Amino acid sequence: MTSGLAILTIGFFLGMRHATDPDHVIAVSTIVSRERSIAKAGLIGILWGCGHTLTIVAVGAAIILFGLAIPARAGLTMEFSVGLMLILLGVLNLTGAMKWISEKFSPAHPRATEEHAHLHQHGSHVHFHWHSHAPAPDHHGNRLAAPNWLRGPFGRLGLFHVLRPLFVGIVHGLAGSAAVALLVLSTIRDPPWAVLYLLIFGLGTVAGMMLITAALALPFSFSGYKFAWLNRGFVIGSGLLSLSFGLFVCYQIGFVGGLFTGHPHWTPS
Repeated sequence: MTSGLAILTIGFFLGMRHATDPDHVIAVSTIVSRERSIAKAGLIGILWGCGHTLTIVAVGAAIILFGLAIPARAGLTMEFSVGLMLILLGVLNLTGAMKWISEKFSPAHPRATEEHAHLHQHGSHVHFHWHSHAPAPDHHGNRLAAPNWLRGPFGRLGLFHVLRPLFVGIVHGLAGSAAVALLVLSTIRDPPWAVLYLLIFGLGTVAGMMLITAALALPFSFSGYKFAWLNRGFVIGSGLLSLSFGLFVCYQIGFVGGLFTGHPHWTPS
């Protein structure tokens, strides 16, 4: 029992280290590059970790419990999807499309024409104010109760900001699930303990990525808008890095790994 708990503890810290893989950090850096709130950045990291854990446990459990064998071309395709995602995130950041999508789909930035509703947050409560622009001073009308899905921590991010890191984490989990499952199988022979290890490993990635995203937002949280040029540099830099690394991954998987050739060769890593 003691040795089992020790292995699970090691799995948690290995999960935290796994969160620091270059493709993971580069992907989340494009997501939090405009975020000045440490709490929101940390929540983005948690969502990424939840998506990553979901696929790690689902695919890994299928390999451990049912002996699922992933063909080389399928494994390469899962890893190639990570490269495509990094390219997409980089392009969205560099073109400003990420900011446009954020403003369009985030409830914190409603579309404003003539009489409209502004969303305000006071403490932990979110509510609407009717508002209109007129020659006279701006005025507020009656309040509207916020929808249920806007309450709580997810309401502070908005639907788009919730789904984006979750989806990115799911894609990353697909690419790494086979390697983690095979590593666990070589160490833990008991299937229930092996699946539990995957879950603990996933929780470690959640904790690790939460710390990473909070750390990325830390300098901008303290500086606020005083160093806007530094924030713009971070946005551009993360976009270029994501685009470049994504192209490198696609080349490695597509041509070196043989995804686009007749003889694919894949070693889960």
